Amino acid sequence: MRDAILVINTGSSSIKFAVYCQAENQLPLHQLSGQVKDIGGQACFAITRVTEGQASPAKLTSIKATDHAGALHYILTWLASNVDGLNLIAAGHRVVHGGHKYTSAIRIDAQVLDELRSLIALAPLHQPHALHAIESLQAQQPHLLHVACFDTAFHADMPWYEQRFALPQQLQQQGIRRYGFHGLSYEYIASVLPEHLGERANGKVVIAHLGHGVSMCALQQGRSMATTMSFTPLDGLPMGRRSGTIDPAIVLYLLRTGMQADAISDLLHHQSGLLGLSGISDDMQTLLASSQAPAREAVSYFCYRISRELGSLAAVLQGLDALVFTGGIGEHAAPVRAGICDNAGWLGVTLDASANAADATDISGQDSRVAVRVIPTDEEYIIAQHTFATMAKS
Repeated sequence: MRDAILVINTGSSSIKFAVYCQAENQLPLHQLSGQVKDIGGQACFAITRVTEGQASPAKLTSIKATDHAGALHYILTWLASNVDGLNLIAAGHRVVHGGHKYTSAIRIDAQVLDELRSLIALAPLHQPHALHAIESLQAQQPHLLHVACFDTAFHADMPWYEQRFALPQQLQQQGIRRYGFHGLSYEYIASVLPEHLGERANGKVVIAHLGHGVSMCALQQGRSMATTMSFTPLDGLPMGRRSGTIDPAIVLYLLRTGMQADAISDLLHHQSGLLGLSGISDDMQTLLASSQAPAREAVSYFCYRISRELGSLAAVLQGLDALVFTGGIGEHAAPVRAGICDNAGWLGVTLDASANAADATDISGQDSRVAVRVIPTDEEYIIAQHTFATMAKS
């Protein structure tokens, strides 16, 4: 029987999971990945990736999962019935916000849970669900060691001026600062960049994590130098349903004209972004397939805002050696990549149209001064690495 860890990546209505064993070279050895979607609705379970010889893939299966606890129970039951020789000894959890205190992975105990609950207001779409999953799994598997891995940690050593707002110092001391997010994704991409870029991997690199959540990060020597999200994951670029950056006086105006704080939060988190711009959908593929003018305008606006932010991040780096696309949109939406790169011609970016249409890894044009890559992210692998490392210290 082989010791293994369970990686849990919790969303508002989904749980992505993966199982890893520790190989002889101390690197996590992937066994399988899967997910439960539409928790609380028409929930379904699927195995999405299987390491050869470890298990048999499952077809999409409708299940009863009214909450995250039910989904976790199904995952554990399925693993026990379908994966031979599995001895779960730990669980690694993606936690979006670690605040100013948690800048590396940590073993979860009652005090850590209490402190993470205090950060719910900073990540209301993510933090409550992750904590509920941790508590549910602790109840169902009390013998497991639980490890929290933070999306904010990768950005913890950004230059001080990237961590500040132009607000009074006492607010900074209270924790109102720029944190940055999608750090587990950026950490993974940074770890594999040498395979794709050679010596350029330590140069001036911008990563565009484009999914339902959207952010960008400027790297130098593999370190975060600047990123688009800040105090919460609401800031920065327009997303599926989130507004991204707006004039803060808009919120004051809405409050003064009678809109309640909860309604404003719902507006900015759930009714804005691509959905608000188009009035049609928050899904990029749906918008790309639509012939309606609002859909085209939403896509154009999305590409424009990313292109504008690319210029800002290139200014931080004082140049650009490589541009990397990742995330669901970044990996699969060729027209979006083309729109962004067309606007970045002034930086020396050109595309190979055929390679881009084929979602190839290297989509740089022959005359491009900037290396352009499409690299799938793997947050679960990074969580597995941190969990094994934390276990070794315990």
